[in-house]
Amino acid sequence: MQTVLGLDLGTQSLKALFYDGSTRKVIACESAALDLFQDESGAAEQQAQWWLDALHHVLANVDPATLASVAAIGVSGQQHGFVALGKNGEVLAPVKLWCDTSTVAQCNDIMAAYGGMQRCIDDVGNPILAGYTAGKIRRFAKQGGPLYEQLDCILLPHDYLNFYLTGERCMEAGDASGTGFLDIRERRWSDRMLHAIDPQRDLTECLPQLRVDPGVIGSLRSDVAELTGLPAGIPVSTGGGDNMMGAIGTGNLSPGRVTMSMGTSGTVYAYSDKPVIDPKGEIAAFCSSTGGWLPLMCTMNCTVTTEQTRNLLGTELSDFERQVSRSPMGAEGLISLPFYNGERTPNLPRAKACVMGLDPHNARPENLLRSALEGATFALRYGLQRMRELDIDDSGVVLTGGGSASATWRQAVADICNTPVTILHQDEGAAFGAALQALAVLESCSLDEMQQFADDHLSKNREMCCEPNTTAVNFYDDVYQRYLQSLAAITPLYAQPVQ
Repeated sequence: MQTVLGLDLGTQSLKALFYDGSTRKVIACESAALDLFQDESGAAEQQAQWWLDALHHVLANVDPATLASVAAIGVSGQQHGFVALGKNGEVLAPVKLWCDTSTVAQCNDIMAAYGGMQRCIDDVGNPILAGYTAGKIRRFAKQGGPLYEQLDCILLPHDYLNFYLTGERCMEAGDASGTGFLDIRERRWSDRMLHAIDPQRDLTECLPQLRVDPGVIGSLRSDVAELTGLPAGIPVSTGGGDNMMGAIGTGNLSPGRVTMSMGTSGTVYAYSDKPVIDPKGEIAAFCSSTGGWLPLMCTMNCTVTTEQTRNLLGTELSDFERQVSRSPMGAEGLISLPFYNGERTPNLPRAKACVMGLDPHNARPENLLRSALEGATFALRYGLQRMRELDIDDSGVVLTGGGSASATWRQAVADICNTPVTILHQDEGAAFGAALQALAVLESCSLDEMQQFADDHLSKNREMCCEPNTTAVNFYDDVYQRYLQSLAAITPLYAQPVQ
């Protein structure tokens, strides 16, 4: 037996998936939970050591024969994090994550120094939003003191796992496009943006090699092999951000395909063979990890919304589906604006969650849960509509992530977004995509062959796919308008000045 290993470093857990490409079977899939530090300032941080501890914990639970069968590794990781390395590879500070909104002032300062938000969009393709890596670096520059002076290399979370596995420092263009300082049209660093982040220092000296094309970045170090039971010297592919690997893992590698990922955050993204620049800056202009581009809309609150509501109500996960199915469409008038982590789209990084429309008749647990689910989906609908306005075609969405396990939520996506929903048997989008990339490297698959290659390893779970219901679509159109009205009402409370 020969397998490939896909690792996915998420916010809540690290996952390891072992895939046998010859039999088209997932041989094993294990995960380990990760802690998360958050406070009222908007900080959201993890220690890089937690990731390594989770990696070793996960692999320790896998059968030794399966570990020994691995022929290549691919790594997926949460985007936008800032891993600061010293000269000897030591991590200098806690890792600020994608959901960290404590850098709002620094993001505004960078855009002002660059010439304003619109100039940022025009030149590099994206504004500098809270959560992007750029603001985290500027904050470290202003507050890091001697530690910032020791900064030798800037990595993203998946890059750090690659560094641990191989000793190689590099950054892949898809993931790098979420930093804010990559010119996504040219796939090169923007010197001007780096100067806006820190005019006193040449940050290009801290940037690793930029990998534009997928391939092998190095081989598994012997000491890591000894600790994990994996074979020494096996190749490690470039990997990428979780959305880029999710695109591979859901077959989203050619125009007309759209993925909706419902994890801690929610994302909607599509493949494009040319850059897609949103003049409003709402659709992120990212590169794909397969030679194209990946226009993407991100919300910072998806399953975190239902998790927070479940915890508030004391509802067990096993009872979630029964509860939400008891509530009618529209949750009897409740509208949730689930901005627990602030929000990126709309750009309200300091927003708080709100529930509108409570009265003595609808204030019941099932309605609160249903409203949370619907509120998260309304935000994703906005992204899908905005992508259509930018002439991004779709014939339905492939749904992935933890939220897709709920039959009620799947149907709500189809009805709220008025789109067919496809569920794949291979339901670990990012981890599976990382494994497929590793397998493609082993089999010398070219970029032109990647769509067919992915399709050969993917299959629909027809029992879980669903179509929109016309009556429900019309009903939700009205509820969505009330959602937008509620959003407009609370926006002045949390809006930031545009630079």
